Amino acid sequence: MIGEDKICAVVAASDAGSMLRQLMLAEKKARTIELRLDWLANDQEISLFLARLADRRHKATLLATCRRRIAGGRYRGSIAKQLVHLADAIRAGCAWYDLEIETAAICPPELIQVLLGEGRQLVSAHFFKGMPPKLPALARRLEHRKPDAIKIAARTDSLRDCQTLAKFGHGRRNTIVIPMGDIALPARILSLSEPNGFAYAPVENATASGQISLEDIYGIYRADRVSRATRIYGVIGNPIGHSLSPQQLNAAFAAREIDAIYLPFLVEDLADFVGSIAPMGIRGFSVTIPHKERIIKYLDRCDPLAERIGAVNTVAVLGAGKLYGYNTDYIGVLEALKSRVRLHGSRVLIVGAGGAARAVAFALAQAGAAVCISARRQKKAQAIANAVRGSLVHWGRLRQEFFDAIVNATPVGMYPFEDQSPLEANDLNCRLVFDTIYRPRKTKLLQLAERRGIETVSGVEMFVAQGAAQFEIWTGQPAPAGQMRRAVLDALQREERMREAK
Repeated sequence: MIGEDKICAVVAASDAGSMLRQLMLAEKKARTIELRLDWLANDQEISLFLARLADRRHKATLLATCRRRIAGGRYRGSIAKQLVHLADAIRAGCAWYDLEIETAAICPPELIQVLLGEGRQLVSAHFFKGMPPKLPALARRLEHRKPDAIKIAARTDSLRDCQTLAKFGHGRRNTIVIPMGDIALPARILSLSEPNGFAYAPVENATASGQISLEDIYGIYRADRVSRATRIYGVIGNPIGHSLSPQQLNAAFAAREIDAIYLPFLVEDLADFVGSIAPMGIRGFSVTIPHKERIIKYLDRCDPLAERIGAVNTVAVLGAGKLYGYNTDYIGVLEALKSRVRLHGSRVLIVGAGGAARAVAFALAQAGAAVCISARRQKKAQAIANAVRGSLVHWGRLRQEFFDAIVNATPVGMYPFEDQSPLEANDLNCRLVFDTIYRPRKTKLLQLAERRGIETVSGVEMFVAQGAAQFEIWTGQPAPAGQMRRAVLDALQREERMREAK
């Protein structure tokens, strides 16, 4: 196939200097690199970059792409100029060039041979609105002029689409299939376990939806080590981009030297995901908003405590593909609070009425706390209060009440809406405030509490504890909690530095 690596770094920038800088960064990690010439601002910048490229020794296999706008690229020039740029790229050291079917179909083969004959040809077709209807016919069309390899990239709106694309590419020589879209992110990585697997990873600028950065694909996911023997785990939710579970659990697998990978699954349709568990070989998964309660109907068995809570955040795939549900949020709550407040006999307010609120309520009730619930959705709040023999506190009465602790179990204030808080400063009549949100580490709610001199507990404490319990359920080994905590804190600190830099 193309180059020595299945992971292809993508270099894309608007000026020659930035392209060259990205190329040097890419060469530190990758041995296969795509140069997106069409991202350069104009023909002059393309020529300048290629001139500089020709003066360098190349440490990787280079693939030149100058995709026209009609094919989903950015190049605005003529086909003739596009071919000239690709020819210059070959002379500058690119071993391969990507020629979209829209250009290849109307160019005489003789012209392409004269201009580009010294390079190896990848003919590609891109479908940004959905799956092409007839994959075999499309492949025959791409192969018509006998290129060195073909590529089919298509937006996938379900995991089933991803599997259809992967199944078509399986076993086909010199064929690359690329699922696009946010749903496709796990499939992009898992394709690397196949002999003809290939994944694009941008150095800085993503050139298609669902791409994973070069830094993350090697750092967080260690995708270069993925094989058919690798055990697959993940987290399902909608949205899912905010989750730091991949950083946490992949760090745990690395620390224990377990051949496993943990991936984020954007799940809009639970049935589509559940139907993909066996085909994708998924061994277990975490569950987050909004699926903690909905997943229960798909389970074969459920831990009695999780069943009582009515929410599941952890699923193990047991023999014969049976799904067994647990709730480790319960453990996380107790670990986060037990050293900071004497729970037995304390009065604790829980804000929220979803799956997370139910887990918090059961944990606190079991520990002997008097549980109070307050939420906009009073019917659901009352149901939780009844389940734990607690009480309902109406939203308008919060400022007249006092609590030993207040727990936010809503997503209000979660990244990227850090400027929001479920409560105002005057609502915080308590000794301690615990926010189950961990991203950002210091939410607006916790900031308001600190200003009033109230002790605070970050959601990081709960997040690490529940993740450690998940790891132990899936692997049967003690969790490396220290490494997991470090991975989460490092990720949060990087985000904080980036925000400050802006």
